Amino acid sequence: MFKKIIAVAVAGVLAGTAGFAQDYPSKPVTLVIPFAAGGSTETMARVFGKSLSNELGQNVIVRVRPGAGGAIGATEVSKAEPDGYTVIFTTSSSLMWPPLTQDVEYSFDSFDTVARITNYQQALVAKADAPFNTLDELISYSKDKTLSYGDQSTLSRAFTDYIAEQEGIEWNGIPTKGGGEMVPFLLGGKIDFAWSGGVHGRYGDTIKVLLSMNSDRLAASPDVPSIAEKYGISMPSEAILAVPAGTPADVIAVLAEKAEAAMEDAEFQSLMTEKLLFPLSFLGTEGATAELAKAYEGLKKVAGQN
Repeated sequence: MFKKIIAVAVAGVLAGTAGFAQDYPSKPVTLVIPFAAGGSTETMARVFGKSLSNELGQNVIVRVRPGAGGAIGATEVSKAEPDGYTVIFTTSSSLMWPPLTQDVEYSFDSFDTVARITNYQQALVAKADAPFNTLDELISYSKDKTLSYGDQSTLSRAFTDYIAEQEGIEWNGIPTKGGGEMVPFLLGGKIDFAWSGGVHGRYGDTIKVLLSMNSDRLAASPDVPSIAEKYGISMPSEAILAVPAGTPADVIAVLAEKAEAAMEDAEFQSLMTEKLLFPLSFLGTEGATAELAKAYEGLKKVAGQN
């Protein structure tokens, strides 16, 4: 009798979950952006959110929660109900790096990956009139002086400082609140160079690329080497959608399907390919989850935990 009661109860839960997924979404969805206005993530996410709203048939409410390299927004999402109504549009590293290096209230396992949207075009950049045109020239220029650079998180600082350590030079990292603050710092001469998540692509010839921080060369700067070529390391570059861990798989499937359709929006495609110069590189839940798991193992090595 007891087993029968349990079986009936489990069947009821499964039926309720299936019914929930069939009705999803039945109310507005909140899209959390854990980086400040004006940067590449916030710029992408706002346009993507409008397209996603059309595909879901529900309002998508954008909530900007910047700070701590994405950790503030990520913490908020990790504590949300795992029902598909709170989604984060973020860098993959913001879900992986803070738990490895900071005292935060979430772990990488606090999230389920929905999809990869694109790869950030991460780079070290400088003003067009800076007295160096390549990374090698920047290093030579730094030999007898301490230059300042703009970083946006402990991760970007760790990788930039790694280069300085390898070259036996000293750079002074200046924290900036995302690309929206980094660019005026750079163009205004407050810093000598900067780490960019890709927002530099919007500024044309006023900013030059010194080094790709991705594993590959950047699409818009094919003649500039990557950090992987020069030092054998690279930064995770994925822009992803994720939800709190435990979100029903069929709800995640709906989100992934609608996200892929949202990428066909003309305004979003124009932003990506003509302004930000980011590739359209959708990857579904299974593939994106595997890609992030591999990247996480690499970050653990950089953080000294593997």
